[in-house]
Amino acid sequence: MASNEYHFITYWRMRASAQEVIDILSDVENLPRWWPSVYLKVTQIEPGDKDGIGKKVDLYTKGWLPYTLRWEFSITESNTPRSFALQAKGDFVGRGIWTFQQDGEWVNIAYDWKIRAEKPLLKSFSFVLKPIFSMNHHWAMAKGEESLRLELLRKRAVSLNQRSLIPDPPVPTPTHPLRWVWYVIRHRQNKI
Repeated sequence: MASNEYHFITYWRMRASAQEVIDILSDVENLPRWWPSVYLKVTQIEPGDKDGIGKKVDLYTKGWLPYTLRWEFSITESNTPRSFALQAKGDFVGRGIWTFQQDGEWVNIAYDWKIRAEKPLLKSFSFVLKPIFSMNHHWAMAKGEESLRLELLRKRAVSLNQRSLIPDPPVPTPTHPLRWVWYVIRHRQNKI
């Protein structure tokens, strides 16, 4: 594997149906609302067919570290409610596969993400900073898990009062390096 190639497998377990989770993940233009720590801007370019195949999406994203990523994905396979696959290009080039396995009132979710980083920063420094870039991905997916749990609660709330008790999803870290350093210092002090 080249230094700028990455393979991540993420597992989540949610009290939900597979279809509920797929519906939330498939509503791509709402990703910045419920997963704002990662998805800064999302625009659907093409809707795809009735199964979503051919859906094309433009993304502006980030993780914990103070850099952003511009990329697109296209849905290449759909086996609802069991799985769907996407092809990425831009700052990332590769393939992601979401799978869903219903287990009673729970759903087991896996995301298999095989990519090559093409953003110059990542491509140039992966040989030495790969563990840090990998941590950045794991942080983003942990925020996704937390944000998805909150979104499921929000969707199930039967009143405005119930909805008001659900915390907001985690916000993004700053993209400017100096603001990011200040953010990290402040948050470390809050934990002490």
